[in-house]
Amino acid sequence: MTTLSAVSMIGNAAAVLCGPWGAVTAHAQQVGCSRQTAYDHAQRVQQAVADRHRAGPSREQLLRQRDALRQENQQLWDAWTESVPFDRLRQRRFAATATALGLSLNQTRTLLRCVLPQAHCPSRATLDRWIAEAAARASQVVRVLDAACQPLIRDLCLDEIFCHRLPILMGVEPHSLAWVLGQRGPDRSGRTWQQALRPWSCLEYVASDNGTGMQLGLAGIRQERSAAQQGPDLEVGLDVFHTQREGSTALRREWAAAEAVWEQAEQADRELVQIKRRGQDRRGATQRALRAWERAAAAFDLAQRREAAWQRIEQALNLFRPDGQLSDRRWAETHIQAALLDLDGPRWAKVRRMVTDARSHTFLDRLHRDLETAEPRAELRAALVALWRVRHATRPGCGPRPSGGGSVVAPLVRALVCGQLDADWHGAYRRVARVLSRVVRASSVVECLNSVVRMHQARHRTLSQPLLDLKRLYWNCCVFAEGKHEGKCPYQHLGLQLPTYDWWELLHQEPQEVEQKVSTRPMAA
Repeated sequence: MTTLSAVSMIGNAAAVLCGPWGAVTAHAQQVGCSRQTAYDHAQRVQQAVADRHRAGPSREQLLRQRDALRQENQQLWDAWTESVPFDRLRQRRFAATATALGLSLNQTRTLLRCVLPQAHCPSRATLDRWIAEAAARASQVVRVLDAACQPLIRDLCLDEIFCHRLPILMGVEPHSLAWVLGQRGPDRSGRTWQQALRPWSCLEYVASDNGTGMQLGLAGIRQERSAAQQGPDLEVGLDVFHTQREGSTALRREWAAAEAVWEQAEQADRELVQIKRRGQDRRGATQRALRAWERAAAAFDLAQRREAAWQRIEQALNLFRPDGQLSDRRWAETHIQAALLDLDGPRWAKVRRMVTDARSHTFLDRLHRDLETAEPRAELRAALVALWRVRHATRPGCGPRPSGGGSVVAPLVRALVCGQLDADWHGAYRRVARVLSRVVRASSVVECLNSVVRMHQARHRTLSQPLLDLKRLYWNCCVFAEGKHEGKCPYQHLGLQLPTYDWWELLHQEPQEVEQKVSTRPMAA
């Protein structure tokens, strides 16, 4: 396509605007364009002349202003990049925090693009290198902090979680929610568990499920302490949480079987109606329907009995009896044995093994022993326990709940009874309340940490040991935003005194420096 010069365009405009008849055709043929092109050129020339004489800045001025604005915009971007406190160090902290929260590298980089120019956003490889360095430092710091935590850990909840078929041994202190054990593999055998728990020399009580490797490891620790005659006796409590879950599963299957029998009875009724409608002999169908409904009634009666029996067992696993008295091993075992008479069959075999295991009531033995230590006087101790129960009546397993005005009057009456027994009963009540509020019946607290690990596990192909240590350090230094732990982090609730609870600052201190500062500070028991 031929491009016309400016002189040809002006000539076309002149022919259209000022030329005689036939001038447009002649000039278009002369320059080699169509008549329509000549008319278009005339409009463009007219518009250019009008724009030239119109009030306002000229085209040259607008172009100069555009260039100036582009230069100013670039200067502002450069100044913003230098003035906003989001340098490389802060970018490293952002990446490490996002990883500890469970975000992947791509998600972290997407968030960084929201606040950084494209040219200044770190690459995925850079983020990976930063996180690997932070995780390696976290492993060193966590090793020091674990050693400082060992004298403070008395109770521990244990569990296992799998990541790409490799187990992760999990341990959480239930009162502070401190994540003190997060060991990746190599397996979950008794020897591995024993090696993982050996450093916790002050450990007194463990709540766990009935996993074979875990129980072998705990038995090995008890044998080591008994042979060396060092350390406290290690008590093991079978997790009530898993027992209740197994019982609920068995009960659902029981009702499902009863509903299936009920469906068969309804089907027999429908077949009887069809036979009546066809006018056939209905005597056999009637007998089949009657027998089907008899089986359905028997199945529902059986399911109701087993549900009532399971509810009695659940009551026996609570702290308090249905009459409001504090439970004990003898009452619980007697109550369970009576309820098990209605829980026969293979569907309840695992539940029977769990509820008849002596470890299911270890928490009751420790409870009564600690209460006697907190308050030796039996009469006052019983009154203080009753006062605590009515004050915490809304908690599950605390027996019958007073209703109406009784919920207000009952604590006052119990407090008057305590005052009659001892005028200065408040100190004893605080000791008793501490014992009752720190009872550990289940290891379900580990499931909370397992959910944190699963969030990371779902977004990362691998979950290495340094990455686990990074997440563990962040969790233990993260301040709770609500609940009874609000305002403090797990390390603070545990009683571990640190120079700082900022996990990023701990990450950038030398492990020897952290160890020295922790060891020179008093630690609360």
